Amino acid sequence: MKYYSLNNKNLKVSFQEAVIQGLAPDKGLYFPEHITPIESDFYNKIESLSNEAIAFEVIKQFVGDEIPETTLKQIISETLCFDFPLVEVEKDVYSLELFHGPTMAFKDVGARFMARCLAYFNKDKSDSKNTVLVATSGDTGGAVASGFLGVEGVEVVILYPSGKVSDIQEKQLTTLGQNITALEVDGVFDDCQDMVKQAFLDESLHHKNLTSANSINIARWLPQMFYFFFAYKQLKQSGKSLVVSCPSGNFGNICAGILAKKLGLPIEHFVASTNVNDTVPRFLKNGTYEPKPSKATISNAMDVGNPSNFVRIQEMYNNDLKAFEKDFSSFSFSDEETTEALKHIYKISGYVAEPHGAVGYLGLKRQLEKNSGSIGVFLETAHPVKFLEIVEETLNVKLPIPSQIESVMGKEKKSNKIKSYEDLKAFLK
Repeated sequence: MKYYSLNNKNLKVSFQEAVIQGLAPDKGLYFPEHITPIESDFYNKIESLSNEAIAFEVIKQFVGDEIPETTLKQIISETLCFDFPLVEVEKDVYSLELFHGPTMAFKDVGARFMARCLAYFNKDKSDSKNTVLVATSGDTGGAVASGFLGVEGVEVVILYPSGKVSDIQEKQLTTLGQNITALEVDGVFDDCQDMVKQAFLDESLHHKNLTSANSINIARWLPQMFYFFFAYKQLKQSGKSLVVSCPSGNFGNICAGILAKKLGLPIEHFVASTNVNDTVPRFLKNGTYEPKPSKATISNAMDVGNPSNFVRIQEMYNNDLKAFEKDFSSFSFSDEETTEALKHIYKISGYVAEPHGAVGYLGLKRQLEKNSGSIGVFLETAHPVKFLEIVEETLNVKLPIPSQIESVMGKEKKSNKIKSYEDLKAFLK
């Protein structure tokens, strides 16, 4: 499999090169040269397959022969070492819980998969190191820190916006030590992401062998397809069409879902549910893609004003807005609407959601008004305890602290404060 830059289709690299580079030299995101639908027999028997068998079938064409089959299966096995349950919160409306991994966020899958791919590619390169440079608006940092902790030949540098991630999220990315370093940025997530992209293009840093573990990296992005196959596997017997709502910030997760649909997964409609950072909902209303600076919300992992992965979605629809709108909707919701949704979900079912999942629920319910008779799934992308104060105050409940979280609570935060790209560059040098 070759991957081309979305800025120049003639610029092509291998899977390994795309993983190691993260971003193309011309600042474009990499995209697979071919998307071959999976044979119908796979879908006919999917409910009888293990999650690991499904994941292997889904990902193998994108890796090709660059990782041996036995090694790829081992990477998948180590990646999918936890469950992905569906919980019915009301009739024909389900929460797909993606937070049962080591950092209790959906990004554990992509981070673990990428870390193991990079470790494989580095196995014979004892004389050189890669520096993984990643920006986080919340959960990415902790997942990457956990996924790459102790990986030989890899240094991890995480940029996060000061005061704009939850206390637990901050603990998860600032307390591990070893090969993990946290940089606390005086700014918003978009500033962190811009610094990361600028570093990739800085020739004076090429000796650092920089790569990204954000969803711009194909090894972080592609494994997120697995979730949608796992949901379909569990709901196939209903015989009803499926509508899936993704809480969306950088749009990597929903982009992976659409790629799953291109592989033949029978999902009727996708909903990108956003907070007040509404670049994509506005685009669908007026046809103009106009990013704005991000605003802080209680669903902080979605505080993204210029979502990187939306360009990949446009590529899959050849920039045909009408074709795109048949499969895709996007709605924006305020913090006030989000807290009311948290209360409503808890009242009707006793289910404790968190702000991102609540936004996903709101978008799903709006779309189901048009897709009556369908089953709806919204993604719960993080454990509610990661937003402890908001959830406990809104629902008047006391949440137990899971062991994955308790293990970092008492540790000392260690971070380096920076204000500009020059500060980042000086640190890397």
